[in-house]
Amino acid sequence: MSDFNQPLGGNEMPRFGGPATMMRLPTQETAAGLDAAFIGVPLDVGTSNRPGARLGPRQIRDESRMLRPYNMATRAAPFDSLQVADIGDVPINTFHLPKSMDIITAFYDEVLAHGCTPLTLGGDHTVTLPILRAIAKRHGPVGLIHVDAHADVNDHMFGESIAHGTPIRRAQEEGLLDSRRVVQIGLRGTGYAADDFDWCRDQGFRVMTAEQCWYKSLEPLMGEVREQMGDGPVYITFDIDGLDPSVAPGTGTVEAGGLTMPQGLEIVRGAWGLNVVGGDLMEVAPPYDPSGNTALMGATLLYEMLCVLPGVMRRN
Repeated sequence: MSDFNQPLGGNEMPRFGGPATMMRLPTQETAAGLDAAFIGVPLDVGTSNRPGARLGPRQIRDESRMLRPYNMATRAAPFDSLQVADIGDVPINTFHLPKSMDIITAFYDEVLAHGCTPLTLGGDHTVTLPILRAIAKRHGPVGLIHVDAHADVNDHMFGESIAHGTPIRRAQEEGLLDSRRVVQIGLRGTGYAADDFDWCRDQGFRVMTAEQCWYKSLEPLMGEVREQMGDGPVYITFDIDGLDPSVAPGTGTVEAGGLTMPQGLEIVRGAWGLNVVGGDLMEVAPPYDPSGNTALMGATLLYEMLCVLPGVMRRN
């Protein structure tokens, strides 16, 4: 019998039964003794269009019941390699966004103090900023693989410096990112000015628009990204609206012409071998996801992030 926690199997309990945790894993109150933890942040106070991402963590967990422990494509066996559990949700303040930022950072400070790698179920993309604040305290400025329809580098939104369209700009300004090792993939849509993405390029970020990704495999791109990232710490942040709305309609700010799900898998799987110190999947909004497909895509991408963490073995 393995000493590692295992997801509850579909032959032990029907998949529509059992605990409503990520992959029906065991739960615990803290990250003590864990190599990796799934954490929900049910916050959408920072959204600018359609709300609902506060319900994302619960729905992602529900749809994750279809995931099994072994990755048949990459041969990754995360539950034979790491101790993993679902440690529940961060108790954010529903009525005060700045206060929630501090609550989230403090929560992740404690998770990281246990040497545990966090994988986050969002929540709107504002949440990535306080997580990066905690990550940078422990690891220093990180490389970033950012998949998104939007650059999230607004200076302000309605006069506010903290919102789901500002986290990458704030993270850069606060010195949380190693700008030589930041890549943004899937950016697209309409803008307010022709140079909307140029701020990113001016920082030294690599920008791959969605149009540059159309009709091709992203494996060659990820080979270049691995070279760019080197041995330094890397964080993965994946906004589900990076995928095309035909694949993932359940989100707040949909944009036409996005990535396919196979391309999303290529991006995350392409991080294998990097020093991945955390990851998140943001902006699943269940009210606009009647089939549950968006949440299932999100759950699958989070599982794939688990599969590329350092220390995960691959079965021959």
